[in-house]
Amino acid sequence: MRVYVPLTLPGLAEAYRTGEVGAGPLVAYAVTPALREWYVSEDTEELEYAALGRAAQASLRLLAADPGAPRRRVVVAVDVPDGQVSADPGQGLDPASPGEVKVAGVVPLAKVASVHVDSADAEADVAAAAGAVPAADAGDEDAQFLVDGAEDHELLWYATQEIPNLVALGHRPVEPR
Repeated sequence: MRVYVPLTLPGLAEAYRTGEVGAGPLVAYAVTPALREWYVSEDTEELEYAALGRAAQASLRLLAADPGAPRRRVVVAVDVPDGQVSADPGQGLDPASPGEVKVAGVVPLAKVASVHVDSADAEADVAAAAGAVPAADAGDEDAQFLVDGAEDHELLWYATQEIPNLVALGHRPVEPR
């Protein structure tokens, strides 16, 4: 199953250093029945794009919690065995979590299919959005407008061979494991 794991550039650097995206339970996003119902589409590519978008929103929340991280959302697409992924059926009732799944066990970096990262021209909008997350969560409509503004930027696609170059964006030298 293809899952989309939200990260930050420091999180990607740590994954590169350790050879693992993380150890479960790891929050990710995938095409689930709740996502299908929320997005109302049967097109697999559209649904996967929606799951990627949900992971990008979660990456923004990670940035809000880590003010020292470069202001770029990061999502890794990972192929994991179906048995390693579980979705809480009750989450389908929560409008904030369609497509959210938990990935059990260790997720090796070798299972990453691609990496998706904001371009440099998105940094100002992503920074504003990350700073506005707490106020948006409290119901501030102006802050929500800023948070939604990050979604105007498409994440760029990178092959796994480009991970070392992406890690360099985080300005921290990292040696692979």
